[in-house]
Amino acid sequence: MISTMMDVPLSLNHLLERAGRLFPGNTIVSRLPDKSLRRHSYVEYYRRTRALASALQRLGLQKGERVATLCWNHHAHLEAYFGIPAAGGVMHTLNLRLAAEDIGWIAGNAKDRFLIVDDVLLPLYRQFAPLHAFDKVIVFPFSGAAVPEEFADYEQLLADADPDGFDYAAHAETDPVSMCYTSGTTGRAKGVVYSHRSTVLHTLVASLGDYVGLRGSDVVLPVTPMFHANSWGVPYAAVMMGAKLVFPGPHLHPEDLLDLMQLEPPTLALGVPTIWMSLIQLFERALAEQPGRWTMPKGMRSLVGGAAVPESLIRAFDRHGVWLLQGWGMTETSPVASVSYPRHELKDASLDERYRRAAMAGVPVPLVDFRIRTEDGHDAPWDGSTMGEVQVRGPYITGGYHEVPRSDEKFAADADGSVWLRTGDVATMDELAFLRITDRTKDLIKSGGEWISSVDLENALMGHASVAEAAVIAIPDDKWSERPLACIVLRPDQPLDARALDAHLLQCGFAKWQLPERYERIDAVPRTSTGKFWKLKLREQFPR
Repeated sequence: MISTMMDVPLSLNHLLERAGRLFPGNTIVSRLPDKSLRRHSYVEYYRRTRALASALQRLGLQKGERVATLCWNHHAHLEAYFGIPAAGGVMHTLNLRLAAEDIGWIAGNAKDRFLIVDDVLLPLYRQFAPLHAFDKVIVFPFSGAAVPEEFADYEQLLADADPDGFDYAAHAETDPVSMCYTSGTTGRAKGVVYSHRSTVLHTLVASLGDYVGLRGSDVVLPVTPMFHANSWGVPYAAVMMGAKLVFPGPHLHPEDLLDLMQLEPPTLALGVPTIWMSLIQLFERALAEQPGRWTMPKGMRSLVGGAAVPESLIRAFDRHGVWLLQGWGMTETSPVASVSYPRHELKDASLDERYRRAAMAGVPVPLVDFRIRTEDGHDAPWDGSTMGEVQVRGPYITGGYHEVPRSDEKFAADADGSVWLRTGDVATMDELAFLRITDRTKDLIKSGGEWISSVDLENALMGHASVAEAAVIAIPDDKWSERPLACIVLRPDQPLDARALDAHLLQCGFAKWQLPERYERIDAVPRTSTGKFWKLKLREQFPR
């Protein structure tokens, strides 16, 4: 017997066509550099995106060639998300928060042919321009200023193009559509290449009700940069559903975001814990000092990821009617691999238990297989206590890196030929399939032969009233091999009271031997370009 189903390839072009035909009047809002708002209808977006694809083909773009973007979150960047693959190219989002020399190296490694860049980011481009020569630099006049003569004008290219006469480039569903580079904190960044198939499948899964739960009636505020794992795939999902999008542009300070939320109240916002921490602290301070200045949007929900979400942050937002949904993943997983949604089995659980679960990395999403691999090479039981490395596989999990030989350090091959991505995260899985990340393999602290989770210590410390942020690292110890050192960012006008912090940790259930050897006050936790704690810098600062 054979299946009677049609063999129709999965394609981003279908999502674009759907958006233009089904949702022509829906809205996309972009905040410009001067903080004014620009609006486009979906039908305008559809025509502009086809015009971009037509223009790129007229410039000579060939199938599989890379078009880099150096852009903030706005409508033109969304046009690139669909217009570049529609023309047969591969969109490569460059991380504007990296050092110029790193951006130049990445552009060269990817062999980017064209670059689309915001005019406000031209100073950054000029810093790495000597490191990689693009055939064409296309400037999006984000600020409204005239485009310098030596560059192509994005808006003029679109005006001269033919969206009606454009034909989509032929493709297989396994053809590439975009690429992102890993953060590269322990060596050179590596390229991950996504396909039509992987992107459409990820979009469908992430949109399901227990995860992002995207609806056509949603107003989506993507604070997560579009150069971070494609903003977690949410722009694709929003276009698929015809949801209203509100792009913040370059204005990501808490005050700017709260102002934008008053103008365009979102029902769904996504961002990293760092930004949400600053935002809720400012919001609560304003309640006392400037009552009525801001309100938290009614019914807003939020997907948070990119770093561990402390329980204290979840509790803080819940006080104002916003439930934080924690997701876990990485560039290599497209990225949504698990989400900490409130399972049906927890409907009668106490609020404390719901908070505890919400602070975990979540439950595996469909199509992604998980296993927790112990040091002896066996699968850990789902008992909530046996630790091992998280390994994953699935149709939108990378099986390698761009032009990098596959290594045993990053991938595990089973006897049956199946390949698993070794994530480098150490975790436990419990009987309800909740993943609890205890550490990165390189960040675990082994003291006297026993493991101590730096993540657990950090989350507990950030629950203390005096602590704004905490990062825990291992320091060498002659007797115990390693001991934890807690680096503390204090809230304003708060003292560093080691005894109070020790007492708090004991109250949270830590044993005496798990307490930090000492506490160090720091002004800020160093971060990578993706917002994660950069513990390498702390180890350099505190070698002992």
